[in-house]
Amino acid sequence: MIAPADLVVQAPALDARRLAGLARHTGAAAIVPVGLGTPHAYRLVGAPPDAQSLAAAREAGFDGAVVPRTRRLQDVSVVAMDMDSTLITIECIDEIADFKGIKAEVAAITESAMRGEIDFAQSLARRVALLAGLPVADLAHVYDERLRISPGGERMLSAFKAAGAVTALVSGGFTFFTDRLKSRLKLDFTLANTFEVEDDRLTGRIEGDIVDAQAKARAIRELRARHPGLSVVMGDGANDLPMFAEADVSVAYRAKPVVREKATHTIDLCGLDAVLNLFN
Repeated sequence: MIAPADLVVQAPALDARRLAGLARHTGAAAIVPVGLGTPHAYRLVGAPPDAQSLAAAREAGFDGAVVPRTRRLQDVSVVAMDMDSTLITIECIDEIADFKGIKAEVAAITESAMRGEIDFAQSLARRVALLAGLPVADLAHVYDERLRISPGGERMLSAFKAAGAVTALVSGGFTFFTDRLKSRLKLDFTLANTFEVEDDRLTGRIEGDIVDAQAKARAIRELRARHPGLSVVMGDGANDLPMFAEADVSVAYRAKPVVREKATHTIDLCGLDAVLNLFN
């Protein structure tokens, strides 16, 4: 038996005319506000919770989601997210490469890996090799000067933590950044790669095994085993797909097409706090 569900639509700003037009188009009987503040979220009561309604929401300029009525925020036990271009707005390795004057070259490899066109582990080894000789101090410049939390990220984490969920940052990026974010955001768990360093410079190699898509998926399985309940994951690249498959709810955040196709929900317009409105 399929659980009853509703169409929930969200946008960074309220456009009452578009919202009313969408309600008419989908045959909704009422528009009920969901949550408070930004993003502006609404439940379209009576609108068919189907692909046609989702397409209409996108056309009207909303992030749309079919949300089961039984899905509760307090039932979430694990919330895990990718780091680069998900929890934060940048790709750290691309910004590091900028200090060596090779951002475009490294970013092209990053983009190809995120689209799933090339193997992630091989692409990461190639990119890290290009950074050989770079001073470790440049990593701090990236963190201090360029790294920003994605809009709504801190509000999203605070709400899930208040509901009792374990928070995890599961990244194919680097511990230099995940360790600092863990302390800053009071995260419970982090997983990432470690740059090999000699004489305060990057060697162009990674210490230990590479944290790839399968390592991220394994981390989600282990967290779920230790913390029974609903698991939620967020990501944007092909490297996140195996961990999507391990979760109860997966959210493609401003993601590549291959990721959007496999996710439970997509968020393209709103910030990360829009994830909260996917729960009742």
